[in-house]
Amino acid sequence: MSAAPSTPLHHSIAACRLCEAHLGAGPRPVVQFSPSARLVIIGQAPGARVHASGIPWDDDSGKALRDWTGLDKATFYDPAKVALVPMGFCYPGKGTSGDLPPRPECAPQWHDKVLATLPDDRLTLLVGSYAQDNYLGKAKASMTERVRAFAEFAPRFLPLPHPSWRSTGWMRRNPWFEAEVLPVLRHRVAGALPGK
Repeated sequence: MSAAPSTPLHHSIAACRLCEAHLGAGPRPVVQFSPSARLVIIGQAPGARVHASGIPWDDDSGKALRDWTGLDKATFYDPAKVALVPMGFCYPGKGTSGDLPPRPECAPQWHDKVLATLPDDRLTLLVGSYAQDNYLGKAKASMTERVRAFAEFAPRFLPLPHPSWRSTGWMRRNPWFEAEVLPVLRHRVAGALPGK
């Protein structure tokens, strides 16, 4: 596992206070990237547990995502291989039915800067509706339709549902995901990380 990079961009993100007035738990940007990462995972925003630990995907959703991708923990948390770039870098707080959406100021402020440091031939996993809405726009009406049509977005993007506890019911209703998408996901992830 590579040491976490320490670049001016990493320092600028760590010092960001753009959304501070809207963050009940305070700012704590959680992101992982380095110039050699050829797999990018764009999710929603850190939850309370990730806010506390400072480790991206440090929860049951992260375990499910690692299972889906076939990545072990050491590879997943190696910034030289995998960039973990949520739509909102800080925990947005609790809403009435789960966590609040990612703060809308974050991705426009940081995503282009982070992605500009990464290889052009990267694979980007778009995990959940927020990432898909941002990067795929109006392509398909719903997250389910985007995931079902995953081949249309190759080779650059691969849309996925968010691997929260709610996805268990979604996967039962959509058995094609496990049968058709997961094998392709694992194959493409392995291709993006030769010698992992």
